[in-house]
Amino acid sequence: MLRLLRTTFVLGSCLLIGSQCWAAPPAEGKVVGDWEVLVTVPAHDGQAAITQKLAVPVPPVLEVVDEKHAALPVYNAQGPQYARGARLNALLAESLTAPDLLDPASVVVRTGPGETGELMERGKDYEFESRWGGLGRLPEGRIKEGQPCWISYHHTLQHLDSIVLTADGKIVYREGVAKSTVPRQPELNGGERRLINVWFTRTTDKLNDNQLFSIQETEYPEPAAASPSIAEQRIPKTMAKIRSGEKVRILAWGDSVTDAAYLSNRDQDRWQEQFVARLRKRFPNANIELVTEAWGGRNTGSYLGVPPGQPHNYQETVLDAKPDLIISEFVNDAGLNVDAVEARYSKLLADFEGIGAEWIILTPHYVRPDWMGLDRESDVDDDPRPYVKGLRLFSEKHNVALADAALRYGRLWRQGIPHNSIMINCINHPDPRGLKIFADALMQLFPEK
Repeated sequence: MLRLLRTTFVLGSCLLIGSQCWAAPPAEGKVVGDWEVLVTVPAHDGQAAITQKLAVPVPPVLEVVDEKHAALPVYNAQGPQYARGARLNALLAESLTAPDLLDPASVVVRTGPGETGELMERGKDYEFESRWGGLGRLPEGRIKEGQPCWISYHHTLQHLDSIVLTADGKIVYREGVAKSTVPRQPELNGGERRLINVWFTRTTDKLNDNQLFSIQETEYPEPAAASPSIAEQRIPKTMAKIRSGEKVRILAWGDSVTDAAYLSNRDQDRWQEQFVARLRKRFPNANIELVTEAWGGRNTGSYLGVPPGQPHNYQETVLDAKPDLIISEFVNDAGLNVDAVEARYSKLLADFEGIGAEWIILTPHYVRPDWMGLDRESDVDDDPRPYVKGLRLFSEKHNVALADAALRYGRLWRQGIPHNSIMINCINHPDPRGLKIFADALMQLFPEK
């Protein structure tokens, strides 16, 4: 069982926040009732400690009545939990639905609106996945192919609320913008300080300490810049071209997170677009061509297995692109252990060296906690996945540049941000803020001047 650390990173009398010094130590919160939190703001700089009990509003249960579906697919009991049937509109989370928000006992399916439709029976006429809500008809049931259905149900939404210290020294509870996915924490007014975020991801009958995220940092604590920079040490040819203004071709190679088809503004918000825009700003004379090769739902092994002449063939789409620099992002490689990383990535390195290309490896973002073997989103500074350990070992052994996005994701909880609160599909597709973390990790490698 993981436990919530109360580490404060105090140096002298101030809390280190990146290059800043935040004078106030972090607040502490403890659940003392089903819907009550005891908040303590420690004494500091002549100000007495403040302790206050707050009532936490119970997230409302919402009702959907007669949601029309033109037809229901056959329920796919063998499919992934998140893709077994029709999606319920109030729970949409990108191409999926948000889990754990549906009250399974509330689902009612009829063949017409209101009382006019015939009431269908679960397990006989239809079935659904209780956590994710995918609903489909059963072939032996009364719902025919192409027949409209009206579905009613109860649900909650995700919340990211805040406990705030106001400018006049009061502790207040402030609700954020509730949504089925990517909820927003509330805005602060002038002179206010966010103390603790409260994270709701499911229907619950009481609060628990795992939902409290005390604000310990306001930003990632950037390390001192390396001198010479990692870029100068490990991608020197690319760095020289950037400085000289000679054309440099950068290939962003990855999976659905690199493709980012789920974004509404891909040309601006993808991690590679954010990175190159910032790189051009840092080096105004740079002549950068960005190329993206990405394949959703696949990994490096998938590319290596594609026959010549087919889409995403490794030789034709990666090596024959003749990049100066390859930046790889493959969260879908996360099933590889340390030895498999060494074997697979050694082959890639030999191929890249064979075409004269340099390489930056991006470590992956955090994904759904249960997909990482975790039971919570706080107190997880160190990525537990063997793949990430393998990437770090590989980069050091072979002198390959590593942009450690996983390290940055591991500190989000210290900023009061549960990492899954920025996943658009509630699993593994970061929103623009989450993709910015990749760009941040990449920019750390390059000299500031």
